[in-house]
Amino acid sequence: MAKKTPQATTPKKRTSKPVPARSLLGDLRQLIAAAREQTARAVNSTLVTMYWQIGKRIREDVLQNERAEYGKEILQTLSEKLTEEYGNGFTRSSLSRMMSFAEGFPDERIVAALSQQLSWSHFVELIPLEDSLKRDFYAELCRVERWSVRTLRHKIGHLLYERTAVSRKPAVLIANDIAALRDEDRLTPDMVFRDPYFLDFLGLSGQHAEHDLEDAILRELEAFILEMGTDFAFVARQKRITVDSEDYYLDLLFYHRRLRCLVAIDLKLGKFQASDKGQMELYLRWLQKHDMAPGEEPPLGLILCADKSDEHVELLRLNDSGIRVARYLTELPPKKLLEKKLHDSMRLARERLAHDESHRRNTADSETLDQ
Repeated sequence: MAKKTPQATTPKKRTSKPVPARSLLGDLRQLIAAAREQTARAVNSTLVTMYWQIGKRIREDVLQNERAEYGKEILQTLSEKLTEEYGNGFTRSSLSRMMSFAEGFPDERIVAALSQQLSWSHFVELIPLEDSLKRDFYAELCRVERWSVRTLRHKIGHLLYERTAVSRKPAVLIANDIAALRDEDRLTPDMVFRDPYFLDFLGLSGQHAEHDLEDAILRELEAFILEMGTDFAFVARQKRITVDSEDYYLDLLFYHRRLRCLVAIDLKLGKFQASDKGQMELYLRWLQKHDMAPGEEPPLGLILCADKSDEHVELLRLNDSGIRVARYLTELPPKKLLEKKLHDSMRLARERLAHDESHRRNTADSETLDQ
């Protein structure tokens, strides 16, 4: 009997796993990331609201009791009970902070809106600020510009509010600007531009040329934009402007997203001179004619100088021309000295505004009587 030759078996083909299209995988990643972010935001908002409601409820109870020591006693008792039942997070100091939170932010609707962007850690930085206008300024700018907690702390520590033009206005006008930002996301130039600008991160000290300052700014562009404001976007350096066959060069050109306009920056090593206004006006009118896109606002100018005279700036009525003048500091003075100078500047600016308003009213009354 002949032996059967074994038949050769053909190897089974391996079925390769289908590779998902890159676009499909990318879409799924975006969906997962968005869902996680939405969940985290919802959890944060709920947590912030809970802390606000706890603080509000304790305040109501404490205010109803006339004994001065009652507040301290009830906080200690509540802390012990809540910690026993719910764990950490309800220490006496934490409950006291929640009370301050409810006191400093009395409108629950505003808290709910802010909590969509600000974490409890953000509010912890804001609560100690005693000036309610300053607190609201930082809260709304933090929401709009999406600052991290570290950035918020940096802005407060570097006296951003005191350096803005808005801080020099009467309280009612400051409140109006903050309300416009809160309700309409409308940012005014007075909240954008500041004086002085802190450029200590450039590493310049002693004698330096104008091009050294410009080079240093471009090297440290990220830090410069952080100091200027996150809505600034770099456009050009040494922008050539030609008028009647004569060339001029603008040091730096930026664009501000929320103001929807170009911002021309001219660097001056010395003190601001009246002639600097004419040069900047030329730049702005040229940009408005040749570079302004449909739907944009007219360009604004910022003259950064080593020093300036407030009387010069006032008499030249620079704001009417869309021009701001600000000092820059490459080395920072002691914080206490800086705070004093800024507060003196705020006080003098408010006194000038009040005097101008009083003079305007008296003139209007005289004209009425003459008629």
